[in-house]
Amino acid sequence: MSPITAIQPTKLNSLQISLLRLFERGMSDEEVLELRRVLVAHMSQKMLVAVEHMDYERGYTAEDYERMLNAPS
Repeated sequence: MSPITAIQPTKLNSLQISLLRLFERGMSDEEVLELRRVLVAHMSQKMLVAVEHMDYERGYTAEDYERMLNAPS
């Protein structure tokens, strides 16, 4: 598994939070937590697919990302 596939965001974006607030009315704390997990997992997968597409289309490597982010390993 590459370092990129190991990335797991832990925060929701503002749209996700707004959607969650619509759904969480009347939900237990456990149900709300599970919905949050589903949202984060879904967005993580979408991000991974987008990064893999860029990798394929543009031929980026881990070193290219490090240079772009100015974060050498």
